[in-house]
Amino acid sequence: MENQCLGMSLQPNGLAILLRWSRVCGGELGRFIKTLYLLRFIDDDSYRRRILIQLNRGEGRHQLARVLFHGKRGELRQRYREGQEDQLGALGLVVNLVVLWNTIYMDAALDQLRAEGYEVLADDVARLSPLSFKHINMLGRYAFILPDTVAKGELRPLRDPRTASLDEA
Repeated sequence: MENQCLGMSLQPNGLAILLRWSRVCGGELGRFIKTLYLLRFIDDDSYRRRILIQLNRGEGRHQLARVLFHGKRGELRQRYREGQEDQLGALGLVVNLVVLWNTIYMDAALDQLRAEGYEVLADDVARLSPLSFKHINMLGRYAFILPDTVAKGELRPLRDPRTASLDEA
């Protein structure tokens, strides 16, 4: 099989030949690609850093989903696949809403800092994550009465950290 893989060449008309080649040599090609990835990962510090950042983002999203999915002890309770897909779809929707909410208010907070004359560095902004959730009331009472400013399409006023109590910070 190795001789077939190494000796086979791709012809210009070659979709059929390419498909045949991928079936015959698919396992070897996959191992080769994985080896190249591992060598690059070991050798390149910046590549390793970028991958770690992506892994941390993924873990942050999973952590947010676990916190949001606390009802029924965080277990899928539907018997059928469609019901489980509905539960996971609803969870994904809520996670996306939290990320959107955080992104909108982080942008508003950065704009306010700039307007007050603070220097906002791009490197600092790049380290911000919309996956935080400590400010979200997971349990307890919710009020669904919209303040007039929100009803008009404006954002709620941002808290001033200089006047916020310890519970609010």
